[in-house]
Amino acid sequence: MSLIPSFFGHGVYDPFSLDLFDPFNGFRSLSDQLRSSETASFTGATIDWKETPEAHVFKADLPGLKKEEVKVEVEEGRVLQISGERKKEHEEKKDRWHRVERSSGRFLRRFRLPENAKVDQVKAAMENGVLTVTVPKEEVKKPVVKAIDISG
Repeated sequence: MSLIPSFFGHGVYDPFSLDLFDPFNGFRSLSDQLRSSETASFTGATIDWKETPEAHVFKADLPGLKKEEVKVEVEEGRVLQISGERKKEHEEKKDRWHRVERSSGRFLRRFRLPENAKVDQVKAAMENGVLTVTVPKEEVKKPVVKAIDISG
């Protein structure tokens, strides 16, 4: 959920997102910086959510992850949860690293689905590091309008 203008990140209020605003997100304490990279957190699971006439579609960029490393669940109360873990590469003592920019660790994103979501028909597919989760929508029943003849 973001109530902060776009120059701080998302910039759009999303009432369905369960992400909490953390003003210190992105800042690391000195103790965090001195700790080993084993505790590095992979929080960069960027997810787009679009609504089509037929479904809600979530797309998550998860480069380098296999489908076995990602979990998609629907919890009670229509909450879609996408989580996973990128494991740290095995490090040989003789290796000499020049730069380490790829992160490792766990990620977890949760979204409250709207009333019209068919949570029992959720489908997920992973292709080229992009996870696509499709949540079909219930058809909106149009109200029946009956014309009444006016006598007189």
